Amino acid sequence: MAVAVAGYAVAPLVAVGRTAMTAARRAARPWLRPSLRRRLGAALAIMSLIGFLGIAGSGETIHNVFFNDGAQYCEGIQRELPALPSPAGGCISYSDSARVTSVIIMIAGLALMIWSWWLLAGWALGPLSATAETVRRLGPQNLGQRIGLSGGDDQFKELADAIDDALDRLAAGYESQRRFAANASHELRTPLAVQRLLTEVALDDPDASQDLRRLGAQLLRTNEHNEQLIEGMLVLAESDRGLQGKAPVRLDELAGKVIGQHDDQAVRHQVTLRRTLRAATVAGDPVLLERLIANLLSNAIKYNEPGGWIETEVRPGAEGHGGTLIVRNTGVLIPAEAVPVLFEPFRRLGADRVAGKGGVGLGLAIVRSIVTAHQANLQARPRQAGGLEIAIDVPGK
Repeated sequence: MAVAVAGYAVAPLVAVGRTAMTAARRAARPWLRPSLRRRLGAALAIMSLIGFLGIAGSGETIHNVFFNDGAQYCEGIQRELPALPSPAGGCISYSDSARVTSVIIMIAGLALMIWSWWLLAGWALGPLSATAETVRRLGPQNLGQRIGLSGGDDQFKELADAIDDALDRLAAGYESQRRFAANASHELRTPLAVQRLLTEVALDDPDASQDLRRLGAQLLRTNEHNEQLIEGMLVLAESDRGLQGKAPVRLDELAGKVIGQHDDQAVRHQVTLRRTLRAATVAGDPVLLERLIANLLSNAIKYNEPGGWIETEVRPGAEGHGGTLIVRNTGVLIPAEAVPVLFEPFRRLGADRVAGKGGVGLGLAIVRSIVTAHQANLQARPRQAGGLEIAIDVPGK
C-alpha cells in the first residue's frame, strides 16, 4: 500500500521533469546550431571577458610599474625581501624585476588575446569560406552543384540559399540554350542535305548550261560551309555539356590517327606534317579528344602558308600521369593580345586571315570547350617567326 502511494506521489514529479527536459532541449536547440549573430555575440562576449579579467588582474601592477617611483616601490618591498645581486656587482631591485616581468606578461596576454580573436573570427566566418569555395568550383560542366548550407537561419544561410536559387535559374537557362542550339542544328541538317542533293542532281544534267554549273558549284560551297557550321555548333553544344564519363585514351595513338587523316589536306595546302609522338595515356572522351586534335590540325593547315610546316608533339605528363599535346605551325604573325580572341566563337583575327580559308569561326572555340570539359590546361602563344603554338595538358584521371 505504501509503495502504491509513493508511486502516485512520484508520478507527477516525473511528468514535470520530462516536460522540463523537453522544454530545455527546445530552448537549447537554436544554440546547438548557432546563427551568425550568436557566433559573433559569443566571440565578443568571450573577448570582453578576457579583456575584463586582464585589466582587473593587471591594473594594480601597471600602476605600480609605470606611475610609482621605482625607488620607493623597491624600499617598500625590501623590508621583507632583500635586494637581488646582479652579475655586474650592482643591485637590481625587486621593482625592476617586477617591471620586466609585468611587461612580459602583458605582451603575452596581448598576443593570447589576438590569437583567440583570430580563432574565434575564423570559427564565426567559417560558413562564408565554405560558400566561397563551393562557388569557386562552379562552372558550365557542374552547374548541378549547390552550396546546400545547413545550420541555423542566419544571414549566411540566407545568402547561400539565394545563390542556390540563382544557380537553379542559371542552369535552367543554360540547358535551355544548349538544347535549342542542338535542336536547331538537327533541324537544319535535313534541308541542307536536300539542298545539296538537288544541286548535285542539277549539275549531273548533261543539258545544264555553264551559268547553271557555276551557280551550282557556288551553292555547293555555301552548303558545305553551312554544314560545317551546324556540325561545329553541335559539337560545341555537346562539349559544353561536359563529359558523361572518362576512359583511358592513348593520346599518341589518337594523334597519329588524326595526322594520317589530314595528309591529303596538308598536301593540297603545300604544308609539311611533322610528328614526335611518345606514349601517353590520358583520361577522357576519345571522340571529343579526336575532334580536338582534328580542329587544331585543320586550323593550322588552313591558316598556314605554302611551304610551311606543322609539328605535332605528344609527351607523357609528370610521373607518367596524363599527357601533353603540342601543335606548332608556321603562318602569319599574330599579336600576343589577339591570341585569346581566336578561341571565342565566330571571332577571327582579321579579314585577311579568313579570306578564302573556308573557316566558320568555331574550330578553336570547340577546342577550348573540349579542354574545359576534360579539366585540362590550355596555353597558346604566337611564334616569333609567325604562326601559333598551342600546348594542352590533359590529366590522367
